[in-house]
Amino acid sequence: MQLMTGNSLSGHLRLRCEVRADGVPFLSRQSFRAPVHLSKSHVSEDGSELVVTVINPTAGFFDGDRLLSDISVGAKARLVMSTPSSSRVFRMRKYDGKAAICEQKFSVEADGFLEWIPEAFIPHAGARYVQRTEIELEREAGLLFIDWISPGRVAHGEIFQYESLRWEFDLKMAGKLVARERYEMPGEGLEGITAMFEAGHYISIYVAGEMQENWPASEIDALSGADVYLGHGALEGGEVRVVRALCRDSLAARRLIERLRSLLYKNANLKAPSLGRIFM
Repeated sequence: MQLMTGNSLSGHLRLRCEVRADGVPFLSRQSFRAPVHLSKSHVSEDGSELVVTVINPTAGFFDGDRLLSDISVGAKARLVMSTPSSSRVFRMRKYDGKAAICEQKFSVEADGFLEWIPEAFIPHAGARYVQRTEIELEREAGLLFIDWISPGRVAHGEIFQYESLRWEFDLKMAGKLVARERYEMPGEGLEGITAMFEAGHYISIYVAGEMQENWPASEIDALSGADVYLGHGALEGGEVRVVRALCRDSLAARRLIERLRSLLYKNANLKAPSLGRIFM
């Protein structure tokens, strides 16, 4: 695969996190190429998690850009992946512009843990984007996977003015498919969102392993309010939980993610590692 094809970028991110004999996690393998870059990783204060920040050194995704990611977490390793700023996809060329594509695969082995907590995804007016996600969990693997989709550049008046967003998501537990999502948001006709909030932010969260045990249902219910419409439940088999939320604006979305993350870590008797980001 060429780095550049015409006016487009084709990049990749390949990581494997394992744990040393002394229990400290480290990257045993890493490879990346624009439009993605890694900042220097660090170990959490208690030494249990490796925190990796993924950066887009370009302005964002342009038409035809393609990113392939393959992230694996070894047995007993704990990996937290974050982004320091929002991800953006820009207006596609009117006649020959192709959708930007992000394909990402995550795998977590037994007693391993992965947290994926990006900043908001912001589609600009006229943008086309496809995201395909595959997650494979072994038994006793842990997961906290967050997707945050904004309605666009609200401050510029670009609310649901993107051309199309397509999300494809598969989650397997011990080889069995437990969740499959396929949905396309055309940027118009989204009355289900706009009827509640004019510029609503959508949040989707999947939780597996120790964080979903003794599920704090009442505490999560209490996070709903005038600015947050939230629901949650268990998938078939009871080993994976899902949280869905529609938030009034970015501030409400950020507060919800912060509070829910803190609650889930506390419920599992774990300390949430610092991401080096500002929360509300």
